[in-house]
Amino acid sequence: MPMRPGRVLISREELAVRVGELGRAIAREHAGHVPLLVGVLKGAAVFTADLIRAIPGPIAMDFMGVSSYGAGARSSGAVRLTADLSMSIEGRDVVVVEDIVDSGWTLDYLRRNLETRHPRSLRICALLDKVERRQVDVPIDYVGFAVPDRFVVGYGFDLGGLYRGLPDIHVLEE
Repeated sequence: MPMRPGRVLISREELAVRVGELGRAIAREHAGHVPLLVGVLKGAAVFTADLIRAIPGPIAMDFMGVSSYGAGARSSGAVRLTADLSMSIEGRDVVVVEDIVDSGWTLDYLRRNLETRHPRSLRICALLDKVERRQVDVPIDYVGFAVPDRFVVGYGFDLGGLYRGLPDIHVLEE
């Protein structure tokens, strides 16, 4: 039986409120500076777009692409860079915008990769945190929601490229 979106885990209204809170927190911490938000493609594109509109004040933006899932519903464990930044981050305040942290392998890879580029500061903002799946201890500075160990779709999250455009976050069900 094919997998499909099931019950709503996080509604569009809850997302809007929490993204606004995260935007204000980032603005407070980076007051007097222009943070560079680095959205992680493709899953965090929707979250990144909403987050930049929620940050009062100037920001810069870029994207990186990494993959550890392929077309499946579980991480393969092998992280690969699929698209790199278009600008230098040396001496910049960088906020990595990630859709979800589960095992921590992808975020650990990103953090180590970006630290070699000598940013002034490096913070992590994740919309969803699957704490119970963590295999690598990675610090997350801004967390939207802690979620159970269920595969989710909608609001940028997909299964094989499908369901990214749903406005709510749904649990994937058979």
